Amino acid sequence: MSLSPLDIHNKEFTRSFRGYDEDEVNEFLDQVIKDYEMTIREKKELQEQVEQLNEKLGHFTNIENTLNNSILIAQETAEELKGNAQKESKLIIKEAEKNADRIVNEALNKSRKIEVDIEELKKQAKVFRTRLKMLVEAQLEVINADDWDGLFDEEDENMEEMQEDASEYANSNA
Repeated sequence: MSLSPLDIHNKEFTRSFRGYDEDEVNEFLDQVIKDYEMTIREKKELQEQVEQLNEKLGHFTNIENTLNNSILIAQETAEELKGNAQKESKLIIKEAEKNADRIVNEALNKSRKIEVDIEELKKQAKVFRTRLKMLVEAQLEVINADDWDGLFDEEDENMEEMQEDASEYANSNA
């Protein structure tokens, strides 16, 4: 049980023969009361300060916890974004590889088709050359044939006959 300044002030001591000087004891008690009151006031002020500091500490602890949670969330979000970016980059790479394979396959198919077309054109050119050669040779045979000489003789005779017929006709009508 703690004493209050009033308890100290109201305390009465028993009197004995040859006891302490009453005024001196009262002065000392008054000084003790003042000091005790001041100590109680300081204690109360310190308790109020402790309560205020505890409130501030609680506030800062809440801020610290909030910041720690925010940091954790930010780290998790960053990791998630990093993971998503890696997944997306892998998908893009796979898609690019597929497109590259498709383009290469298309180019190979076109190349093969062009090779086939070239071979077909070579065959057609050989056939055309052979036909042309045969045609030219046939024409040369016609030109080199002896029938031409007789053709010119017949033609000369036919021309002479036509000229004679024309002269006779002209003379008969004149």
